[in-house]
Amino acid sequence: MNRLLSFILFFTIFLSIYGGLHFYFYWKIIRAFEISTANNLLLIFILFLLLLSPFITNISSNTDRFLATTILAYISYIWMAVLFLFFSINIMIDCYSLIIFLSARFFSPHLISYIPGDRITLLTVLLITAGINLYGWFEAGNIGVERIILNTDKLPPRVRSLRVVQISDTHFSSTNGMKLAKKVHDIIKGLKPDLLVSSGDLYDGGLKDKEAIIELFRDLEPPYGKYACAGNHEFIHGIERTSAFIEKAGFRFLRNEGVKVGDFLNIAAIDDPTVNRSGNELPVSEDSVIATFSDDRLNIFLKHQPRVQATSIGKFDIQLSGHTHKGQIFPFTLIVRIFYPYMEGLFDLGKGSYLYVSRGTGTWGPPIRFLTFPEISVIDFENKQP
Repeated sequence: MNRLLSFILFFTIFLSIYGGLHFYFYWKIIRAFEISTANNLLLIFILFLLLLSPFITNISSNTDRFLATTILAYISYIWMAVLFLFFSINIMIDCYSLIIFLSARFFSPHLISYIPGDRITLLTVLLITAGINLYGWFEAGNIGVERIILNTDKLPPRVRSLRVVQISDTHFSSTNGMKLAKKVHDIIKGLKPDLLVSSGDLYDGGLKDKEAIIELFRDLEPPYGKYACAGNHEFIHGIERTSAFIEKAGFRFLRNEGVKVGDFLNIAAIDDPTVNRSGNELPVSEDSVIATFSDDRLNIFLKHQPRVQATSIGKFDIQLSGHTHKGQIFPFTLIVRIFYPYMEGLFDLGKGSYLYVSRGTGTWGPPIRFLTFPEISVIDFENKQP
């Protein structure tokens, strides 16, 4: 019942917001052009299909119709990016036009001539939107390497350094397939990690080359292993299916548990809160997971969302998170920052604890990024003991 209510609530909120964006687009079109009744009905029908397309794509991703799913996904998600950018740019123009209109009323009527016409505004915004999407396609594929160095006295004398490589939010799916996996694999291989971790959302549905991608990741064998935590998409697309993919790829899938690795390292992970909305599992307290850590070991905590529990500070050396994508498409970044103050990068939490938030390695939804380059993170722990 809780799961059904959560879905109904999400569906209602999503349709309200996304439907509003579609209506705004429709309103701009009919203001800019004179449209016949037949074409008007056709436009409404197309926009209605596009409104529902994310749900249709999600349903299709749970089938073996990979070609249809891929086509649907690209249409649905690229349109999502177009619509969001169209709205964002137009809102700025609408604000400008309102300022000019009010200025003309109070100062000089001639100022009204500085307001662009509806048609030229529409075409200009569509052109800018298309340009950003084209650029964003290339930005999404330009995976950078972010390097962090932290000094620690928790490494034994024989270990001069420990290299942890973090991937996050790869979202392997119909739009993030073999091309992304090969690029990620090659970058990780070149970095020569001692430990590889995934901080959630490794896998989505609709992935055609699943077995080939699994083999790519099985080829990565860092000395201290590979570990993953559950993000929200691990539950959205079915925890049984996603956990099978993660484990076949050679990751130890940590779910509300901690493990000892060698004689100096602890790794623990907690499930994303999405699991609590499924109604199938009881929530687990972070304190019980953190309790697996010990002061004499290097403690790495995997937690998908970059939220910090005050009672955990001082008990881990670093929390590795993702989820935010840094908003993925600017200016959505500004909205995400409101909900996630720890949005990207390294944060010193005090008491010897750090938080590192990845911008994400892949993309969710639109296969584009704008001013939010994807990353693979390298955290080098250097032994400060003589």
